[in-house]
Amino acid sequence: MPTRNVSLTAAQDAFVERVVKAGEYQNASEAIRAAIRVLQQKRREDALKLRALRAQIKAGLNALERGDFTEIAAADLDDYLERLSATPGNRTP
Repeated sequence: MPTRNVSLTAAQDAFVERVVKAGEYQNASEAIRAAIRVLQQKRREDALKLRALRAQIKAGLNALERGDFTEIAAADLDDYLERLSATPGNRTP
């Protein structure tokens, strides 16, 4: 297995020591590998979210090109958004 030297902050080092002493990991290398797996998973999830966002932007731009949109006056925007967020299926967790 390849070996790397990494520099940790004092807080990071203390955290690694705590999780090893707590028995969550057998050693610091195992804890760091777990952290890297979490980082890899987060990056995969971020890439999926970005892809979904780009698809939604494209769909929105296509709708604009087709003229499929509703104009809302600035004075009415808050009320419109309130009604939109109250619609079942549109609630944000």
